[in-house]
Amino acid sequence: MRRFKENFPIFSAKPSLIYLDSAATTHKPESVIEAVSKQLAYENGSPHRGAHKGSVKATEAYGLSKEKVAQFIGANAGDNIVFTKNATEALNLIAYSFGLSQIKQGQNIVVAITSHHSNLVPWQMVAQRTGATLRYLYIDNMGEFTEESLKQIDSQTALVVFPVISNGYGLIHPVAKLIQLAKNVGAVTVVDGAQAVGHMPINVTDWDCDFFVFSGHKVFAPQGIGVLYGKMESLETLSPFLYGGDMIEYVTEQHTSFAGLPNRLEAGTQNVTGAVGLAAAIDYMAQIGVETINTHEQDLVAYALQQMGTLSWISVIGPQIGHKRGALISFTVDGIHPHDVATLLDERGVAIRAGHHCCQPLMAYLGVPASCRISFSIYNERSDVDALIKGLKSIREVFGYER
Repeated sequence: MRRFKENFPIFSAKPSLIYLDSAATTHKPESVIEAVSKQLAYENGSPHRGAHKGSVKATEAYGLSKEKVAQFIGANAGDNIVFTKNATEALNLIAYSFGLSQIKQGQNIVVAITSHHSNLVPWQMVAQRTGATLRYLYIDNMGEFTEESLKQIDSQTALVVFPVISNGYGLIHPVAKLIQLAKNVGAVTVVDGAQAVGHMPINVTDWDCDFFVFSGHKVFAPQGIGVLYGKMESLETLSPFLYGGDMIEYVTEQHTSFAGLPNRLEAGTQNVTGAVGLAAAIDYMAQIGVETINTHEQDLVAYALQQMGTLSWISVIGPQIGHKRGALISFTVDGIHPHDVATLLDERGVAIRAGHHCCQPLMAYLGVPASCRISFSIYNERSDVDALIKGLKSIREVFGYER
């Protein structure tokens, strides 16, 4: 995979960098950087707002990006795609535009305990404002949702919310099963794909989910572009979240009518540069093949778990070898706080994440106040895992422990 690593300029500029934090944000390949630079330098224009060539070109690029996103995640068409700032904004859009108007007192919202704060806090807000009850799907020690928890999805459930892959736990959830349970009781589904897109094949049509979100910056695109997919009938239930600009059809002094979907959910001048970067990132991933990326990352996960398993002072959160994970592993080092581990690894050129990973309810449920997290991408190699293990052994010595 070294040939793919060579596509990323940061590793030429910083050849000693061992980057194991792609679950937070990915680095950008040269093709994405060039596409963004070209758009800014030579093709800049305001989409949907002018008859001149620059505006037309921007409009075309923006629309093409939506079509590529739709194809990449198995959606029917670009009209099913709403661009946002990131997955967090997409989830908030659903919460404000659907949750506050469609969820009623006496109903319940079922949220996976493994959810990122961005797919949990908005639903706390909706429950508090509407009088709905917030329920949780809890996991067992193997990371599976317990049968007792699944009973939380009942005839009064309005919404079922969960990630494909937990950013704090790493395991892949049974997406089709959860969606079917929700459909059985007429509940709407919101699926967080932030840690899944680009790491495994995604087909929202096959899953039959109502809403699906992800962030571009986690799949080699620039920061500032996110995606909300919705079935057309699901998008129709969303009232405008922001007002002005592109979402307008016609305005009088006392009345405004709104544009059709998806435009009425995209107020203001849109991030064409981000959309161009996302399209280029999708082209890059398509050239490699998501299956190839997945195979490579799964090899790294298995190798890392194997190496960690030889060290008695490392505790991996969740099951280890034998359970298919996403491209991330959370763990603790006996006797050393995760923040100290991350800081000292950084001094050795190894970048990891430390803390609660924006999933404090999950960490509290597991009884783990903080942990270290490593996450992989196409530019990682087994030697990166070796550098991590060497660094961890060195840190143990710094703290006076034997290796």
